[in-house]
Amino acid sequence: MIKNIYFLVLTALISAQGFSQTQEINPPDYVKTITFRSRTSSQGQLPIIRLGEAFHLEFDVLTTDEPDFYYTIEHYNYDWTKSNLVKMEYMNGFDNYRIVNYQNSFNAYQLYSHYDLQIPNEQTRGLTKSGNYIISIYNEDEDIVFTRKFMIYEEKLGVGVSIKRLRDVKFIDSKQSVDIVINSGGLNLNNPKNTVKTLIIQNNNLNTAIRNVKPQYTIGKELIYRYTNETAFWASNEFRFFETKDVRGANVGVQFIDLKDIYESYLFINAPRDKQPYTYNPDINGNFLITALDTENVDIEADYTNVHFALQYPQLTDGSEIYVFGNFNNYALTDGNKLTFDKTEKLYQTTIKLKQGFYNYKYVVVDAKGNLDEGRISGDFWQTENNYKVLVYYRDLGARYDELIGFGEANSVDISN
Repeated sequence: MIKNIYFLVLTALISAQGFSQTQEINPPDYVKTITFRSRTSSQGQLPIIRLGEAFHLEFDVLTTDEPDFYYTIEHYNYDWTKSNLVKMEYMNGFDNYRIVNYQNSFNAYQLYSHYDLQIPNEQTRGLTKSGNYIISIYNEDEDIVFTRKFMIYEEKLGVGVSIKRLRDVKFIDSKQSVDIVINSGGLNLNNPKNTVKTLIIQNNNLNTAIRNVKPQYTIGKELIYRYTNETAFWASNEFRFFETKDVRGANVGVQFIDLKDIYESYLFINAPRDKQPYTYNPDINGNFLITALDTENVDIEADYTNVHFALQYPQLTDGSEIYVFGNFNNYALTDGNKLTFDKTEKLYQTTIKLKQGFYNYKYVVVDAKGNLDEGRISGDFWQTENNYKVLVYYRDLGARYDELIGFGEANSVDISN
């Protein structure tokens, strides 16, 4: 077992180098299908967990040597700087332990091991404070393999969320606005314009969340947010999707399948939709679900396939790049999900190894300055069905950390003027 002193030294070094900031560490190519699961959902999605609720962090390792992995959990403030709490103040028990629950794949062309970390467990008996957290996964050489953010909330006040068409007529057809009403009830919020902070998340993507919006005004016990532009998102379009639950035949979104060393799933060639009229197409708002036919345990029996993406789009010559992303890769923008232009086929293409399942995905453009444009290929339509989550944080005068005391959710299917 890795000794605790090594972890303490490593954690101190990481903090000194700025690890306490907002960036997560993405996994190497041999780690796939990182999934948070709770009692209420089996989809891979953003982990927002009620205080006291058990959850699982699961992932696959595409090697045959069953490597050892260890975990640590750290508490963070609203802005993803490390909080002043010491571990014993937010954790019952200890971390820095090896993940002991893992199984090897069965009857699959791609060999892998499936790891399952449950919190609470015998060592980490529970997390006792609300707020932001980062879980770090280490290997036996004490190197960080990947990190993931998660949030734990305690429902101390009511959060009403409603989705509106934008009040600014310039973008009324392409943006959606989020109105919020926070009802403190019996809770006394001191100086709420400075002590209350909100986080507004569209389709579980933390990277595009809106932060630091102060209440516009108060009425009694209610904090009101009814801004024109400050809480508005580009509406984008419905996610594209495909399904690979049957690797022996083409399924939804898959044109054909080939078997080489593992199965190869070739998706239909996609075209841009920014100039097309909006069409409602039910999706799961960027999430993914692992599923496979004729299996009893998809954790170890679902196989991996090389999924081939192809986009018919003119070659970009201004330094912009095209990526494919979704919750399946934590909305990351890395070389692993960047498309390259094939001058012979005149297509943007990439291949990503993914476990059998149902996946939502989207093509996005990042310009030479690093600015993300989700609507350049997909278009932006006010009618798009999007999920919105609102988290409410509070730090009372003199308090040492940001509590997460409210959670609200709404869907733009109920959008109104």
